[in-house]
Amino acid sequence: MKDLTYADRTVLLGDEAADLIIQLSALLAETGHADSVTLNAIDHDGTVVSASFVLGSGTNVMAQSSNSPLPEPDNDRGVAYMRERIRSIVEPTQASPQSEPAAPDDDFDFLPDRP
Repeated sequence: MKDLTYADRTVLLGDEAADLIIQLSALLAETGHADSVTLNAIDHDGTVVSASFVLGSGTNVMAQSSNSPLPEPDNDRGVAYMRERIRSIVEPTQASPQSEPAAPDDDFDFLPDRP
């Protein structure tokens, strides 16, 4: 478990979720992008909460280890989303040319002829 500090709040997250949110935040800031992520977290009183994080160039996020005996909240969906976002930034999809040239298009027949 890790304590994740965001703005003036600290919540507990599982190690993987905390590590990925730090990594994603850094990549988004580096590339000038932003995103939001909602994760299950444990609040200061031990309550499981849904926490939303806006990540980007102005985001200050810090994670540190915790000795909490509480079980990690389930974040399988959030972890999968962050992994995919990280992959899409690190390995962007490249457009590939068509194998055959596009056929001439007659869609502009409605335009009037120029004088």
